Amino acid sequence: MSIVGNTGYRVLIYSHDTFGLGHLRRCRTIAHALVSRRDDVSVLILSGSPIIGSFEFRSRVDFVRIPGVIKLSNGEYTSLNLNIDVDQILAMRESIIQHTADVFNPDIFIVDKEPLGLRGEVESTLKMLRHRRTRLVMGLRDVMDDPVNLREEWDRKQCVPALADLYDEIWVYGLQEICNPLEGIDLPEGVEDKMAYTGYLPRTATRRPTPEHGALGLEEPYYLVTTGGGGDGINLVDWVISAYETDPTIAVPSLVVLGPFMPPAEQKAFMERAEKIDKLSVITFDANVEMLMDRSAGVIAMGGYNTFCEILSFDKPAVIVPRTVPRLEQYVRASAAEKLGLVKMLTERGGRDPRKMADALHGLINQPKPSHVTVPNLMGGLDRVGDLVDRWLPPQMAAE
Repeated sequence: MSIVGNTGYRVLIYSHDTFGLGHLRRCRTIAHALVSRRDDVSVLILSGSPIIGSFEFRSRVDFVRIPGVIKLSNGEYTSLNLNIDVDQILAMRESIIQHTADVFNPDIFIVDKEPLGLRGEVESTLKMLRHRRTRLVMGLRDVMDDPVNLREEWDRKQCVPALADLYDEIWVYGLQEICNPLEGIDLPEGVEDKMAYTGYLPRTATRRPTPEHGALGLEEPYYLVTTGGGGDGINLVDWVISAYETDPTIAVPSLVVLGPFMPPAEQKAFMERAEKIDKLSVITFDANVEMLMDRSAGVIAMGGYNTFCEILSFDKPAVIVPRTVPRLEQYVRASAAEKLGLVKMLTERGGRDPRKMADALHGLINQPKPSHVTVPNLMGGLDRVGDLVDRWLPPQMAAE
């Protein structure tokens, strides 16, 4: 390997983060696990998230913030904050990524979700590092999308040849019994042999304490309503608030976390509605949402990857209301989890009847916890990732 001696090993993680919090939080979880397991490893995260600075990072974990972009409804990208052409933004991002990788000179490079990065911005870096014999890893969540949609998207982006030609391994942060993220894709010979299912990535609630939820007007027990980043969580929040407005007999109060990317006008409207209901408290964002979930009596959420991992980690009864646009990812995950008995799923088929959500809230307090179902290796993801890394990074000899 390229880095030896007191400098230790180096792991670089790329997270394109055009929207939401999911990619960043998954990469951060892996980074923290690696430095906790090994004192000879440092991790650098490349991220386009505009709020990466709101999160705490452990010693030997740091980040490089690349200019942010957002995806428009027509599928095109635009700059998040800078008033310059999107092609210039993408050129800047590609240059920063390659230069960072060149100087950091990682032993392992983990790319999250997008095999070639946003608009191919990681391809040149992958080729450079492959020439240096850096270990290249494609990291995939358990569910990508409906197989038909994913096949069309990856054909358009020419992702499949990258899996065959550039990557050493493909790590799937889930279980094959729940979902094969590449189902329906015609994979070249040898690609499936590169796939390693790790299990889900467990979460902990041991970081700095958050303000007591009692200060928000809540007493235990309470439900946590979380939308992740919140940019697509408007329907869920509206449905929950409507249930409390319609049925004052719901016994358990709820703490609603809107998410930092929910439009300000909707945030304001929800807060005004919630002020009229004693059993509702609303906050915009908490970087330590794990603490809030750990103390909750149950969870109502959209069912993104990180939220699902937290529900399982903290063993919380949960009602999942998956989005179906622009991807079916959350629906596919929630459907599989409900069949196993891990969660309950509520869909918007037939509209968002407040009484339907109220019934779910009434029943959640007595709903079985995920732990009543035994699924082997369900939450072994971080240990398995550590084992996979250890194969490539042998313990270093102490300097004499």
